[in-house]
Amino acid sequence: MRRRNFIILLGGMAAAWSLVVHAQQSATPVVGYLSFTSPDERPTLVAAFRQGLEQAGYVVGRNVAIEYRSAGGSYERLPLLAAELVNMPVAVIAATGGEASGRAAKAATSQIPIVFTSGSDAVKGGLVASLNRPGGNVTGVSLLGYELDAKRLQLLRELVPRALTIGVLMNSKSPGISPALPVMKTAADANGQKLIILDAGTDADLETIFASLRSRGVEALLVTTNPFYEGRRNNIVALAKRHSVPVVYPWREYAAVGV
Repeated sequence: MRRRNFIILLGGMAAAWSLVVHAQQSATPVVGYLSFTSPDERPTLVAAFRQGLEQAGYVVGRNVAIEYRSAGGSYERLPLLAAELVNMPVAVIAATGGEASGRAAKAATSQIPIVFTSGSDAVKGGLVASLNRPGGNVTGVSLLGYELDAKRLQLLRELVPRALTIGVLMNSKSPGISPALPVMKTAADANGQKLIILDAGTDADLETIFASLRSRGVEALLVTTNPFYEGRRNNIVALAKRHSVPVVYPWREYAAVGV
């Protein structure tokens, strides 16, 4: 299933939970949209979210409102923004842009329903007790983006067999990356690959890292899933073209940019 369809599903789930909360209230329900990145950076996903609400019978401006809170790429801001939504209060929180958004929302309330999307294992990340029975006030979709990085390394080995030094573009502040790295290292060892970790959390980092790929001996690049990267996929694809490096991306949207 395409990731956009997951976001549509998220919108529908958020609407369903708000119906439960507001079944006996006449006021227009408010959905809190908590995101690591700005909605402007990922307009197609925001549009899909609103589409999901509409499919559940909720139309913005008619019978539902959305309060957007964006951390602007700063993990440290998420707890404060989640608290703002709880204090309003909103009927339901849609926590998007990775595990950190869901964690912040969960820490802020045990009463308001929370629907999350996460690129990592939601159980290991402490968001839910299990995937089939999440329990509590939290549910959502786990895309398992980090868990697939080992497979992406294997694809790189098959597609570019001579490229044995692989750069791994990652954001060390992302909660899901640390447990994924040992798995990636094991996969790389099995493939005969050497990994070079490239930590980038700002636009300046991206420019510097791509400019240094050749001097560091990087022969191919693996871009890990991260909301910051996804909001800058146009720039990342352009940098990869400029520096002529083969890349495996986590989502189809990157490839679509390069078409």
